[in-house]
Amino acid sequence: MTIAVTGTSGHLGHLVVESLLARGAAPADVVALARSTAKVADLAARGVVVREADYDRPETLVPALDGVEVLVLVSGSEVGRRVPQHQAVIEAAKGAGVGRVVYTSAPHADTSPLILAPEHKATEELLAASGLSTTVLRNGWYTENYLGDVQQARETGEIARSVGDGRVASASRKDYAEAAAVVALDARRDGAHDDAVYELSGDVAWSFDDLAAAAAEIVDRPVTYRRLTADEHRDALLAAGLDEGTAGFVVALDGDTRAGLLDETSGDLARLIGRPTTPLVEGLRQGLAG
Repeated sequence: MTIAVTGTSGHLGHLVVESLLARGAAPADVVALARSTAKVADLAARGVVVREADYDRPETLVPALDGVEVLVLVSGSEVGRRVPQHQAVIEAAKGAGVGRVVYTSAPHADTSPLILAPEHKATEELLAASGLSTTVLRNGWYTENYLGDVQQARETGEIARSVGDGRVASASRKDYAEAAAVVALDARRDGAHDDAVYELSGDVAWSFDDLAAAAAEIVDRPVTYRRLTADEHRDALLAAGLDEGTAGFVVALDGDTRAGLLDETSGDLARLIGRPTTPLVEGLRQGLAG
């Protein structure tokens, strides 16, 4: 069975390929799709099939999916452009005769007010209307999203955010990548995960006081969490050089955290990968190590 993974020059897509290989997939049965094949030369050196696939150049997509039975569609990274990009991939998958699409979505994308949810909701609707067999992996937050906070803590001894008492049930990218690999490999069994939707998250919902404690352990100095109002946070981001749009987006994400949109611990991720999710401190250490 041939499994293709999009976005393999990015962190998550690359890790999905590595997880497929670690779980026994033959390199020749894995297709790494990337805009720049030069950026995945390490995978080609391991025997993985490497093909050009550019979301913004639909003519590259059908040839890239030739002979592919299962496609792991890693959501695009360009906020605001994801829906047409994903639509191009879905249309190409239909044209190429792909049997299953595994899509990395966002928590409760169909109902959540999360600022990132609408593009994922639209993609899930495109998949539902496509006639393709699908599995939706609604990935929660990555522990690696907080590496910048640890770096800030190393320099200043504090983490300053506007999340209030909000909690985050994060897991490492490797955890989410492994789940995608498990589902893709299981697709060899008729009906396995067919049309399933999984809410993936870490086993523990931690607070930003917990994040400060984790950072203190890593940087070996006292670290405190300083609670900011949304306006204070926006002003601090603007003073640091962010533009209005980016600052507003970051503050909105903190508002989503404050509202409890990222604290669900469903257990789906641990059940899929067959082990506990990576603890916060360990995930941060791994992320900092690169």
